[in-house]
Order: sequence, then structure tokens, then C-alpha cells
Amino acid sequence: MPGRVTGYAWGVGSERLTFDGWIAAVGTRSGTRVVVGHWPRSPFGPFSDVMLERADGWRTLLAPTAGVAEYVGGVYHFDEVLKAPVGVHRRDGVWEVAAGPLELCFRVGRRRALGLALRAVPRPLARLPLWAALADGPARVLTGVRTRGSSRPGCRQWYAAGDLWPIVTARASFGGSDLGPLAPVLPPVRFGFASAPASPSLVRVLSTVERDVP
Repeated sequence: MPGRVTGYAWGVGSERLTFDGWIAAVGTRSGTRVVVGHWPRSPFGPFSDVMLERADGWRTLLAPTAGVAEYVGGVYHFDEVLKAPVGVHRRDGVWEVAAGPLELCFRVGRRRALGLALRAVPRPLARLPLWAALADGPARVLTGVRTRGSSRPGCRQWYAAGDLWPIVTARASFGGSDLGPLAPVLPPVRFGFASAPASPSLVRVLSTVERDVP
């Protein structure tokens, strides 16, 4: 399986999987925050998934297959997991997402200074856990997010961002109800060890998850 690295010590092994793609995060006036993962390259093949947190704190995962639902649900925290087709279509800076009861369309603006700086980081360097450790401090200061951490015992994660665009407009509905216009991603989402930037953003990212296995 591509992206998998397995090693063993003292009877415990580690499974390392990498996911190469994009993460988009938007807030809405209703208080619902939506995080979309679009992964053209992953150990599960190309797929997209959606994490959604309502204003009352209820967290939902929308996943396209049982395998993706089981894996993502085992790494992050949700109150419910729904298996539903998740489609992503992008053209000319506009992204359209259809995931079960969710409909989302957003447009990205021109990249800014931080996006240009991230593009300048060599990809081989960005893939290293050491780079995630070095970038963690500046990322907290500049965007309020973390680049490494742990969402569950025996699970370690790190992110390498390779580009960033602001999301300038969005419209979303869930179950046919309009979620309202674009708003900051606040309060922070609580799926894992880190939230998304408060400013709605699209990030080109390499996500690595390492878990202990028997």
C-alpha cells in the first residue's frame, strides 16, 4: 500500500501513512464550520472527505467509503460518522463540494505573502518530521494552527503546507438549510490536535499519520 512504512520495536510496530492534497476550511454565519480534505494521492486511492462542526459543537464526518470512515474516525474525534458520496469539482479558483446532505461552493483569492513563502520550501525538506517541528512555532504565531501533535494515544501527526490561498466567498447548505455567508472559522474546530486557521483558507498540504500497531 503506497505511503505505508512499518517498523517494529519491543513487540510494537508503527504504521505511517501519508496523504497528499488540499485542506479547505470555512466558517459560516450560522456557526457551522466545514473542513474539506481533497486527497488525489493517498493509501486509499483518490478520495475526499468532509468534517463538519455545528454551532452547538456536534461533530460529523462525511466519508465516501467504509474504509475511509473507519480510518479517519479512528484518528480524529466525531459524534457521528456518515458514509456518503463526496465529490469535489474545481475550476478557475472555484471549488464545488457535494457530500451527502452538504452542498458547498467557495472561491479562492490570490495567494499572499505566506503562500509565496510556503511555495519556496523544497518538497523533500517539507516532508521531514523535523521541518514540521521547526515550523510549529511560526505557524502558531502566524496562523494560530499547529503543524504536529497527537489526537489520540499512540497516534502522531504532522503537516507540511506547500501553498496557501484565502477563501474570499462561500455559500453552503446542509440538509437543504442555508448555513449563511462566509465567516471566520471560530470557535476553533475540535476534530484533532489542531484547528484550521481562523481566516478561511485553502492549503496545499502533505499530511502524515503514524500510529502504533501490535
